[in-house]
Order: sequence, then structure tokens, then C-alpha cells
Amino acid sequence: MEKIKIDNNIFGEFLSAKEISERLVEMGKEITEDYAGKTPILVGVLNGSVIFFSDLIREIKCDCEIDFIRVSSYEKAMRSSGIVKVHKDVNSNLEGRHVLLVEDIVDSGLSVTYLREKLLKSNPASLKIVSLLLKPEQAKIDFEVDYVGFEIPPAFVIGYGLDYEQKYRNLKAIYSLIEERTV
Repeated sequence: MEKIKIDNNIFGEFLSAKEISERLVEMGKEITEDYAGKTPILVGVLNGSVIFFSDLIREIKCDCEIDFIRVSSYEKAMRSSGIVKVHKDVNSNLEGRHVLLVEDIVDSGLSVTYLREKLLKSNPASLKIVSLLLKPEQAKIDFEVDYVGFEIPPAFVIGYGLDYEQKYRNLKAIYSLIEERTV
């Protein structure tokens, strides 16, 4: 297992770039089949989903449109603050559209619950949730995440779009915190 040290914390490789790529091909096929003959609009949640979002849409073989929304609930911490702030809203009219909300991770479920409720107010024809990662033991949600890349245990993860203090998004694999050291 490859390990990296960040601010005295030790992270180990959790999902390789190859594992992620293979799963995205599968997810793309599933979404393509489910939306055949339709033109869904994928709404990426910035900043974390941008790498996953970009790779995923290239695996979707039906016509689709894209838009983005930016929210935060972490700020500069390893745990959610419990408050969701919208920094950028969608520009598209979602009424009557088939919407796929694309998240990097469903952790506590706070952000995705907020976003789901917000987007449902736009009266879409349908709304489905796509997430690269899901922490089922931590997610306090009363709805299904429709497309899940990987279910993971409750650990802090970085890489492939996921950050720590806005850094490490560019790592090709996903790493989990295996040893936290406070100095």
C-alpha cells in the first residue's frame, strides 16, 4: 500500500486510479442505458466532483447537458461544519428536465440532502443522485443514492477531486487517513 504524509498525517492508498476508471466505465454504461432517448442534465457539485464529473460524462454515450452548483459544509476541516452554504447556483432551467446531481462523496448526507431539496423545488421531470463515494454508516439520508461508485467505511479521504484544505485534489488515486497526528 502506497502511503503519503500530509501535515504529519499518514494516508494510505484506498482506491487505485485503475479501480476508479473501471468503475466509471460501468457507471457510464448504466446511465447511458437508463437515459437512452433522453437528454439529461448533469449538475456537478463543485469543487470536489469536478474530476469525477469530467471523467464520468465522457463515459456517458447519450446526449447530455451540464451545469454546476457550488456549496460547502467543510470549510477547512476534516469533518462537516453542519452548515451548508451556496456559493454558486445552477444557471439552467431544470423544470421538466431529467436531472442527475453528481457528488464526489456522500458523507454525513447534509449537503446532498440540502441540494436534493433545493433542486426538487425546480420541478424536474426526475432527479437522481450520482456519487463516486458513499459512506452508508454515516450518511443520514432518507432517500436512495441512485448511482454509487464505491461504498466506503467512515474514514477521511483525499485525492481524485477530494481535498484537504483545498489541496490534494490532483492525486490520481483516493487515499484514506490511517494515522492522524496532532502536533
